[in-house]
Amino acid sequence: MKKALIICYYWPPAGGPGVQRWLKFVKYLRDFEIEPVVYVPQNPHYPIQDESLLAEIPEGIEVIKQPIFEPYALASAFSKKSTEQLSSGIIRAEEKQSALQKLMLFVRGNLFIPDARKFWIQPSVRFLEQYLKNNPVDCLITTGPPHSLHLVGLRLKSKTGLPWLADFRDPWTQIGYQKKLKLTRASQKKHSELESKVLTGADHLLVTSYATQKLFEAQTSKPVSCITNGFDEEQMPQVHLDKSFSLSHIGSLLEDRNPKVLWEVLRELKTALPEFGTDLRINLAGRISASVVESIKAEGLEENLKLHGYISHQEALQMQRGSQILVLIEIDSAETQLIIPGKLFEYLAARRPVLAIGPAESDVRKLLKDTDAGSYFEYAQKAQLKQTLMAWYRAYKEGGLSTPNADLKAFTRKQLTAELAAILHRL
Repeated sequence: MKKALIICYYWPPAGGPGVQRWLKFVKYLRDFEIEPVVYVPQNPHYPIQDESLLAEIPEGIEVIKQPIFEPYALASAFSKKSTEQLSSGIIRAEEKQSALQKLMLFVRGNLFIPDARKFWIQPSVRFLEQYLKNNPVDCLITTGPPHSLHLVGLRLKSKTGLPWLADFRDPWTQIGYQKKLKLTRASQKKHSELESKVLTGADHLLVTSYATQKLFEAQTSKPVSCITNGFDEEQMPQVHLDKSFSLSHIGSLLEDRNPKVLWEVLRELKTALPEFGTDLRINLAGRISASVVESIKAEGLEENLKLHGYISHQEALQMQRGSQILVLIEIDSAETQLIIPGKLFEYLAARRPVLAIGPAESDVRKLLKDTDAGSYFEYAQKAQLKQTLMAWYRAYKEGGLSTPNADLKAFTRKQLTAELAAILHRL
């Protein structure tokens, strides 16, 4: 077997979307003649944990751990809540930020480049250089964010000459929150320089969306491949459909991702059709901003709302399969056009209609059209959104919404791992 050293930050018991991609790749790589060795921090600061994911680590996989220093512990002494939000990528609107929050953002953006895990770079390079002398591998893999891990790969590539694949689960300088970090011109330049070094220094680049692939191909001559996120063909117990007309969103729904147009449409339908108000259930699972809840209540939908908090991955799968409609929301910005949310593929696997709202140009629109799995709306398309929801509600009342049945094999985790393995064998 070819042996690959995978350097990542998110690993079980980390919860949330960041852990899923490489946990699943590792789960299947041996089927394609790749033996993974995983390098992760020993004492990471994971805002969300999901102990159930530990059971998915394949037996016998070598997992190397080394201590990491993260400044979030020090920042917590000033404001634990603000620190937790910042480490989770939750950044409030400018006008709602306290003086302390503004200062923390400035420090995070300008002193910790590329990110707050930068202090793990040099210790990791030093440790792994020695490790590789006694435990040779055939290639290196880094995955970010945090993008500081790509700098570990850059330095190890220079020291060892090993082939290196850099995986971008999200873009770097084009990621949505980059503009909110109060970067000075010098800091912006530093980010761009480091990104360029990684894009030109890696032997192969991996991205999760077709739009990001085009972006990177314009910046480097190195090969760029798109391997999207996907879903596992889970053996699930029989899940019965909700009797209510349930709309479920699973995952973070933060302040800048608040679909007010959806809440307005639901309120109008509830006002026009009393029975709709009786049937409607809005399920929100994950981190939900207080402003989102306030918007829902302001539209008179409080009695229709159920907040589930963070739920395990297994519970999320059950909710997906039991919901009448699955809701996908993305921020209305140019940067988020580069993102295909990982939850989309599990939504597809649930075989329930997907209602997506996001920016005009998005790979999500194309995927939903290709799989005939739902409808995509821009934020300004209120009338079209209302018309579709009305049609779906009528279908629900008349016997049930139709079930999407497109061939989804290309998005199974095992098939995606086969694509990854083919790249690694060519390195």
